[in-house]
Amino acid sequence: MLRLTPDIKHLPALVGLMLLAGVSIAGAQSALTGGANTDQPIEITADSLEVQQAKQLAIFEGNVQVVQGDIRMRSAKLIVHYSEKDQQKDGDPANIRQIDALGNVFLSSPRETAQGDKGVYDVTNKLINLQGNVVLTQGKNVLRGNTLTLNLITGESRVEGGAATNANQGRVKGIFVPEKKAGE
Repeated sequence: MLRLTPDIKHLPALVGLMLLAGVSIAGAQSALTGGANTDQPIEITADSLEVQQAKQLAIFEGNVQVVQGDIRMRSAKLIVHYSEKDQQKDGDPANIRQIDALGNVFLSSPRETAQGDKGVYDVTNKLINLQGNVVLTQGKNVLRGNTLTLNLITGESRVEGGAATNANQGRVKGIFVPEKKAGE
């Protein structure tokens, strides 16, 4: 039996962590990984929610918006892959194995944004992948690439450029603006 409240209530915090944690690559520590209040209420709105218990999926679809405090996320679709309680390992968060954010994924905090075509958070292995037209910003700093991979256990991250197209040369591009010192 699927209990929506316990299994879904941590979803936005995990999705927010999934994508915003990657923004820290462009500069200082991310707002979410560095002190966002995950105890704040979470609001998810979508045109529909479908639960496919046999496949262990919960699918939010159509103008999906997630808000927790100052953190915002939107995408076309959000798919939660979960396990039943009897399949849960000790310490696994809320029975969630993986979260997929699909279609124009955009996250923002007061200081940072992250966007891409698709985001995948492998909860079990603590791996984040943001794919397709990845753009990370923090203040005036901007980092662009095709994929971002972040290991939440080791803190290691990698941005790759992908195949060359007319719009990009298949390379990672970063613009880093030094902060002005007082009196300059």
